[in-house]
Amino acid sequence: MASHDQSYRVAETKGRAEEKTEQTMGTMREKAEAAKDKTSERSQQAKDKASETTQGAKEKTSSTAQSAKEKAAEAAQAAREKAQAGKEKTGGVLQKTGEQVKQMAQGAADAVKHTLGMGKDNNNEHVEDDKQQQQQQEGYNKD
Repeated sequence: MASHDQSYRVAETKGRAEEKTEQTMGTMREKAEAAKDKTSERSQQAKDKASETTQGAKEKTSSTAQSAKEKAAEAAQAAREKAQAGKEKTGGVLQKTGEQVKQMAQGAADAVKHTLGMGKDNNNEHVEDDKQQQQQQEGYNKD
């Protein structure tokens, strides 16, 4: 009987060992599953965070680009306005300068005409009258 008792105890020990092994394996599976779930959850959180950061960076970049575009457009408009004002001012200066040159040329032409006795001057009429009177007097003096 001793061998029967011994066989019974061996079988009983073997059964307990198998049961204990199954429990341990079950616990290990649960822990592995929990670790897997936790890793997956953290991975998803990291992915969401990266996506949010990327989206924020895209928005900031877009906003900065739009702001730069607006500033460039404003600067271009200011430059156009300044160029137009300069053009108008230059046109006025050129017109004034042209008029001054024209007046100086006319003055020079009048001076040359006057010097040559071709000018129309109020004093010139008196000169002509004086010449006529002188000729008349010379005519009387010859007679």
